[in-house]
Amino acid sequence: MPSRAPVAVLISGSGTNMAALLYASRAEDCPYEIVLVASNKADAGGLKLAEAEHVPTFVLPHKGMAREDHDMAMDAAIRSSGAEYVALAGYMRILTSGFVARWEGRMLNIHPSLLPKYPGLHTHERALEAGDAQAGCTVHLVTAKLDDGPVLGQTAVAVLPGDNADTLAARVLIAEHQLYSRCVAALVSQTRDPQWLVTQVRTLAVAQPEADEVTSHGMPCFGIVGGKKFAYVSMDHHGDGKTALLVKISGANEQAMLIDQDSERYYRPAYFGDGWIAIRLDLGDTDWEAIGDWLARSWRAVAPKKLTRLQDIAEEF
Repeated sequence: MPSRAPVAVLISGSGTNMAALLYASRAEDCPYEIVLVASNKADAGGLKLAEAEHVPTFVLPHKGMAREDHDMAMDAAIRSSGAEYVALAGYMRILTSGFVARWEGRMLNIHPSLLPKYPGLHTHERALEAGDAQAGCTVHLVTAKLDDGPVLGQTAVAVLPGDNADTLAARVLIAEHQLYSRCVAALVSQTRDPQWLVTQVRTLAVAQPEADEVTSHGMPCFGIVGGKKFAYVSMDHHGDGKTALLVKISGANEQAMLIDQDSERYYRPAYFGDGWIAIRLDLGDTDWEAIGDWLARSWRAVAPKKLTRLQDIAEEF
């Protein structure tokens, strides 16, 4: 099977959701693996479990440290582990905007309510006080706003007569353990799925002035209507197992420089010559803003002057 996406899990306590993620990762068809369990508390119970399961751990108490310094140190440990994704599992720290930005689109959290209901703490008490018929849990991407990122999945849990916060929490926790691993698996698989990757490229490519899409040599191809092509998406071309964006560049020197800079990400596309570069999209850490810049630059390389003049004028305003 393809290589598994490396995930770091951050905990502050017993780590039951971390354990659920870890044991789900032991299935042969699971697309992720846990490469680090990190905590801001040395006595977090989940650390002992991780160590017993031979998962690397990292501990850095936050007491006495500036929040930014602590986040930077945690970030360094995560990156050193090789993790491409971060799963928060009872990590009781509000993260700085800088930390969140560095993991945008690749950091998840699980919250014990059906968001947008009851962000923050005391979710079960609030659901009971409101007389809700259902409680539940939500997995979402992490943004700078607390418990407010895009929802990846939810599971509803019935509120039973006589429930208190503890009994409701116990059932919601069972749902959390089921939901979290599925959402992590779906997210890491998505960023390597050729059709999803094509969709992301398509959105950026057709945003260029007078751009359209055709199929050329079996590949999605983007060009200027009635004009030249500025991008292709190669998917397992001649069985190479790669999904890559092909864009125009200045020539052989730039091509060689890019490949020398990062030979895993950049390569010379077969049959396209020195004026093109292939950029891997299936490594799990694609910078889509940079891909947008590549597409805009490639479009400009083939666009007629009347279009580039119009774009320049529009950009001035």
